[in-house]
Amino acid sequence: MNKYSIITIIAIIVIIIPFVYSGINIIEAYQLEYQWSNPDRFSFFELSNSGEIEFCNTMPFMTNFQKFEIATFYQGKHLGSFVTNSFSISPFSSKVQEGIFTSENIVEAQRNFFTFDYMFNGGEQRMDPATFIIQIQIDTPIIGIIPYSSTIEMLGSDFDKMMNTKNLSCG
Repeated sequence: MNKYSIITIIAIIVIIIPFVYSGINIIEAYQLEYQWSNPDRFSFFELSNSGEIEFCNTMPFMTNFQKFEIATFYQGKHLGSFVTNSFSISPFSSKVQEGIFTSENIVEAQRNFFTFDYMFNGGEQRMDPATFIIQIQIDTPIIGIIPYSSTIEMLGSDFDKMMNTKNLSCG
C-alpha cells in the first residue's frame, strides 16, 4: 500500500469515529433506565421540589447526555419541567444526578401534583389522569454540535410506577 492510501484510510477513520460515537449515544438514550433516587418515596410533589434521579447505562459503552428533561402537562398546559445538567455514565453502571424543577406557576403545579399523588396512591379520583402527560426529552448532540433530541411520552400514572420501581439493570 502506498502512503496516500494509508493517509486516506486514517483520515476516513478519524472522520467516522465521532459519528459512530454520537450514534451510540443516540441508541443509548433509548436504552437508558432511570428511577427516583429513593424509589419508594417518589411523588410528583417531591419532583416539584427538585431532587435526584438514578440513571442506569445498560450498554457496554460510555455514554454522554447534554440534558435530561421531564416535562409535565395537564390538559395540554405545561405545569413545569425537571431538568438535569449534562452527565456521563460508565458502561453497565448507574449514576445519581441532581435535577431542578422550574415552573411559571409553581403553586398550581404543586396543587395538581399533590392531587395526582393522592389519586395514584389509591385515593379518590378528582382529576382526569388520562390528560396528565409526561414528556421525557434526552438531548445527545451529534459530534457535540448538531442538536439531537429523543422524546418519550407517557401517562403520569405510568411514569409514577416507573419512578417507584426498584429493578434497574445496574442495581
